[in-house]
Amino acid sequence: MVAGYVAPWKARPGGPGIKMIPARELTHLMYAFGTVSPSSPFGGNFIQLAELKRDNPQLRVLISLGGWNGSRYFSAAAVTPRSRARFAQSVIDAFFRPYPGLFDGVDVDWEFPVSGGRAGNVARPEDRGNFTLLIAEVRRKLAEFSALERREMELTIAVSAAPDKIVNLEAAALAGLVDRIHLMAYDFHAGSAFAAFNAPLFACAGDPYPDLNVDASVNALIRVGVPPAKLTLGMAFFGRAVANVPPQNGGLFQKGATASEEWGGSDGVDYRDLVARRPEEHGFRRFWSDEAQVPWLYNAERRIWISYDDPLSIARKAMYARAHALAGVMIWDLFADDGSLLAALRVPPARRSK
Repeated sequence: MVAGYVAPWKARPGGPGIKMIPARELTHLMYAFGTVSPSSPFGGNFIQLAELKRDNPQLRVLISLGGWNGSRYFSAAAVTPRSRARFAQSVIDAFFRPYPGLFDGVDVDWEFPVSGGRAGNVARPEDRGNFTLLIAEVRRKLAEFSALERREMELTIAVSAAPDKIVNLEAAALAGLVDRIHLMAYDFHAGSAFAAFNAPLFACAGDPYPDLNVDASVNALIRVGVPPAKLTLGMAFFGRAVANVPPQNGGLFQKGATASEEWGGSDGVDYRDLVARRPEEHGFRRFWSDEAQVPWLYNAERRIWISYDDPLSIARKAMYARAHALAGVMIWDLFADDGSLLAALRVPPARRSK
């Protein structure tokens, strides 16, 4: 399974757009995001989504709800039986009845239950159990609608890969309710000025955070009862840069000052934009970690350090997902690619050079 999120706010003339999505390379597309709020406005891209689906009948399209900027009211939606029922019914009324046949399911991206979300989010200790109850109610409403429509509806959730957020989930119970859990196996150091990998496959020597990597997160979820076949491995089609990083060890595991505004700031830098700027022609040196199985860039003169994924590291992660019998891979996000990362999912890494 290859599932990709589309971030419609990135669409622009002459650049990425819904009509340009390589749908034949995907099994699932998640449209991000439906807003969780007292009223839920949405954009005007649904006609293009319908055309994309018509031309690619194998494609399953899910509406994704929440995200980093849209999770403020999840806790309120999940707090009582009545609020959970209203939320689940509103999803059907907002996205399924008005657009017959467009969406094949729902992806819930609550960032994050209990704690760790955006400043201003509503959060409660009870979110851990209430999240499970909310998903159970959405599952029930989808099952009812599926029976009426006589077609299968899917339900997925996106979850953080950080240990302090995994413990805030009833992971085994959630796995029993959903079709898949999308593991956001990236942003391990988002918001930090420490030059550590954004999405390392494994820990490596000298890493002061050996539990912040893809392998550790996958195993953490499996240990608490999530079947591997319910896990979808998230792929980062973007990088993160830190400014004022000392030169020791090529900048790796050094303390910098802040996120580099020149290279995306707190939002990070899309892979397509990183490649287009040809950093190795402008003073950056590319490094590769055999242990972490990811690259990085460092400019010693300007003291800028960039963690990112390239075709080789993406291919290695795809191989990992196959070897561990995971459900497949998930991409954030499709508009961040120049085409080479999605292509790398199909190419055995043994055929690629460092």
